[in-house]
Amino acid sequence: MEKYIIKSIYVSLLLIFSISACAQPLHQKGKFTKQDTLRGSITPERAWWNVLYYDINVTPDYKTKTIKGQVKITYKITKKPNGKPKMQIDLQEPMQIERVFSNDGQTVSVMKTPTGGGSNLHQLARQLKFTRQGNVYYIEDAPAKNNIDSITIEFSGTPRAAVNPPWDGGWIWGKDAKGRPWMTVACQGLGASVWYPCKDHQSDEPDLGASLSITVPDTLVAVANGRLAFQKDNRDGTTTWKWEVKSPINNYNIIPYIGKYVHWSDNYIGETEKNLSLDYWVLDYNLEKSKKQFGQDVKPMLKAFEYWFGPYPFYEDGYKLVESSHLGMEHQSAVAYGNHYQNGYLGMDLSGSGWGLKWDYIIVHESGHEWFANNITTNDIADMWIHEGFTMYSEVLFTEYHYGKKAGDEYLQGIRKKISNDKPLIGPYGVNQEGSSDMYNKGASLLHTIRQIINDDSVFRKILRGLNSEFYHKTVDSKDVEAYFSKIAGIDLSKVFDQYLRTIKIPQLEYKIVGDNLSYRWANCVNGFAMPVKLEGVDVWLKPTTEWKSITMTAELMSKTISTSKNFYVTTRKVE
Repeated sequence: MEKYIIKSIYVSLLLIFSISACAQPLHQKGKFTKQDTLRGSITPERAWWNVLYYDINVTPDYKTKTIKGQVKITYKITKKPNGKPKMQIDLQEPMQIERVFSNDGQTVSVMKTPTGGGSNLHQLARQLKFTRQGNVYYIEDAPAKNNIDSITIEFSGTPRAAVNPPWDGGWIWGKDAKGRPWMTVACQGLGASVWYPCKDHQSDEPDLGASLSITVPDTLVAVANGRLAFQKDNRDGTTTWKWEVKSPINNYNIIPYIGKYVHWSDNYIGETEKNLSLDYWVLDYNLEKSKKQFGQDVKPMLKAFEYWFGPYPFYEDGYKLVESSHLGMEHQSAVAYGNHYQNGYLGMDLSGSGWGLKWDYIIVHESGHEWFANNITTNDIADMWIHEGFTMYSEVLFTEYHYGKKAGDEYLQGIRKKISNDKPLIGPYGVNQEGSSDMYNKGASLLHTIRQIINDDSVFRKILRGLNSEFYHKTVDSKDVEAYFSKIAGIDLSKVFDQYLRTIKIPQLEYKIVGDNLSYRWANCVNGFAMPVKLEGVDVWLKPTTEWKSITMTAELMSKTISTSKNFYVTTRKVE
């Protein structure tokens, strides 16, 4: 998701703009609590089971700002639990779990629901006891006899309301321009457990997908991820919309959108010659605007990203943009769009290069997450640079694909100016904590620097496509991605990754000139740093280490001011 606030807005107002200003509260933590560990780690109560499927039913009440529902969690037992099986389920206060039932191998709908599948015959299922510890519930004696089991959870309450979505997450009880109800959720980082019970850890996606049934007044439309399974008139003034996702999906990506939506569709024939359905759900009064704006950028985006990253990862679930009251989020197969049908980021160019005004930032950036965040997902949000760094770099690759390499370089050099180097890109593990907000532009700058080191775009493209194939629909650690880069590039990039991911130091090329002799070395770097670097304006590569090395300068080089290529994220200093 783009948590990035544009410098150019506050340049004109306050002469200050920082990416961290709009990050979710996760960035504010200095000390960690037991709740952080329970949320961010694989506890014993999480370790013995793996989620296969979420079947969620929810009914929001716009007037009271409450929701109620049930979720059936189907899971696989991965190892025998010690003693009586205890299961950790996450649901954030003030939401609460009402009852939990074991289905004991049966398909049982516990709560009466408008879909017609409900029942009040609780004797068909075994009611389970549970205890609560803050945002964590412990389900006692959870079913663990079969290879695959399930539980059904009834829940209700007043979910946390988002104050400044999507950066400050929660349920969004909004109104459209005509004063009509407009609801959705934004919960990346904060967690899906802000509104429904789940195993709220990024490493465990439901392997077989999920379904979301939303019951709303029959004057409204409910949209969610994947494809519409059915729309049912409940004959009581409400309608239930059931949406299904066939692919694994992040918990925070399972999202309802509720409003006065209308629908139009298109299709795209991708590089595999498969037909990809393109579906657009927008507010009724924005239909014509959406046809112009989405028609402008969606297919060019898909063409560029399929070239660089490989086939769109969710052909089975389709591609969808859904208008939202907030700026945007990468909700899988239902991308939230709130850029007001204009180019740039709310009409501005984040890079200051001019290239960012030629395309719709939210369409390009949030769709880029379908490859990096949704297809490839990090196990721990400490490694979120993989989501945001690669996706911000997708903006560079999109620009380059359609406007040329020089344009892409200029865009990258523009976004690099906003790096703050306040703390490392990788955060602390096991406590649900991200690293620096620099994960966006510094992450992109790292990738661009590595691209220069490889110095072969066919190999660089092979790596990007290979990542999306090797880790297709999988969760990863940063070390997995780092190792893959080194393996395919045939270059040990470990020190480069350590430098840019785990420190806040910018490598500095120190040099001195005596006659026609140029001496140089790396400073401000990790031990063993030996990154090759190209000089600006000449076809000369240096291979510095942390020790002084020398070359004899050519006449051409002597006529130039010594500086490194602008495509490397480094600094240069002359030593007298």
